[in-house]
Amino acid sequence: LAALTHGAQMPRRAARQRLPWSPAVHRAHADAAPARYHVPVSTEREVVFRARGITKVYRMGDVEVHALRGVDLDLVAGEMVVLLGPSGSGKSTLLNILGGLDVPSEGHVWYHGEDLTTADDQALTAFRREHVGFVFQFYNLIPSLSARENVQIVTEIAPAPMDPAAALELVGLGDRLDHFPAQLSGGQQQRVAIARAIAKRPAVMLCDEPTGALDSQTGVVVLEALERIHAEIGTTTVIITHNADIAHMANRVLFLADGRIARTEVNATRKRAQDLRW
Repeated sequence: LAALTHGAQMPRRAARQRLPWSPAVHRAHADAAPARYHVPVSTEREVVFRARGITKVYRMGDVEVHALRGVDLDLVAGEMVVLLGPSGSGKSTLLNILGGLDVPSEGHVWYHGEDLTTADDQALTAFRREHVGFVFQFYNLIPSLSARENVQIVTEIAPAPMDPAAALELVGLGDRLDHFPAQLSGGQQQRVAIARAIAKRPAVMLCDEPTGALDSQTGVVVLEALERIHAEIGTTTVIITHNADIAHMANRVLFLADGRIARTEVNATRKRAQDLRW
């Protein structure tokens, strides 16, 4: 939780700087990028994230693990994207870099034109706190707090949050406000985690295997909650999964293999979450 609210310790890179995260600055710099990178500009929808040449190498003694190998990526406002691939393909590493939880070894990521890869820890903390909602495979709820209180710990630090009860109502838990995590099923706990993520009204939702610890029936209920949030709030939503069936609910599917985007598919017709089976 500290990583999402107060900031994790980031690997240092040269010339890290504080960034202004105001909507006015986003609009003014939405298409800014260093000249040495050719970054195509969308004329139809606003580009939220641009990633160019993203490489991530983890070093363990004399061993180098290449998690990402030169990833180029654009995410546009309001779309739902699924990152699909086997374990070890680089999905979570890419999501963590987009969310400001990690930095690439090489390459750049821009959020509304501001370079996250040169931002300092304080700027990245502000970025995560004000703009990104995270949902992980494991719920990370505080056992001694009720559902309402688990959501409230985020709304107390957000600049323009939802009422915690309204966020829980949006994921179908309006009748579980005062229940503790131990009194909730796995699917209900994950929906509390989703409510916590959306309560600060994020522009971006980053979901790492949100159904990975759930059975298929419960997983569909969780995906229905994400689908509703995406439709009603208009968040740009990225979902990591190794489950190919979930890909049918996305606008675009990016297939990752060996740290690269192997191919991209566009769903001409999206399936509703309630129609998914696996």
